[in-house]
Amino acid sequence: MRKVDPEKHEAKRQQILQAAVTCFAVKGFHRTSTAEICAEAGMSPGNLFYYFPNKQAIIAAIVEEERRQTADYFEGTVQSTDLFAELLDFMDIVLELASDPTYLKLALEIAAEAMRDEEIGKLVTKNDNELQVSLNTLLRNAAARGQVDPTLDPADSARWIAALIDGVFSRVAIDPGFNPLEQRPMLRLLITRFLRPGAAPTT
Repeated sequence: MRKVDPEKHEAKRQQILQAAVTCFAVKGFHRTSTAEICAEAGMSPGNLFYYFPNKQAIIAAIVEEERRQTADYFEGTVQSTDLFAELLDFMDIVLELASDPTYLKLALEIAAEAMRDEEIGKLVTKNDNELQVSLNTLLRNAAARGQVDPTLDPADSARWIAALIDGVFSRVAIDPGFNPLEQRPMLRLLITRFLRPGAAPTT
């Protein structure tokens, strides 16, 4: 039996996922066929099904990839000396992603699929819970260092920041005049006044 090369295997998985993201952003999950994903990835159906048994598994892998990337970001903040700055940087990433038409459409598709598919819904809920835990931990540690208002409940603050993130994507979807990157100064001002009342906004 031929030994599987982990790096080549992961590279193929990523190739399929990127092809799927491109297709899903154009036609949505349900109007995209596996044949179209195969064509975009430049591989046969048999090759694709070796890595993913069905389209739902591809969607689940995309959701899991998002979870991993978010977890990696917050893991990288552990040694930071300025946790409030790390939060602002994370929100900058959110604005950049919301400005990417492909990512925006994908995020909205995932949100809709979470309402239709129970298993995808569980994965999305898991991602959201982990995000809130990460935000909670960051805010609690920042408060201990005097970098954010210690009188605010970190769990409630994390929940509202998560709601703000969701709102950015929804606003872009329904308001053609809303440019996320142009709103960066206002978003930073809002977060600063919320978490550090009396402090000058960080530009």
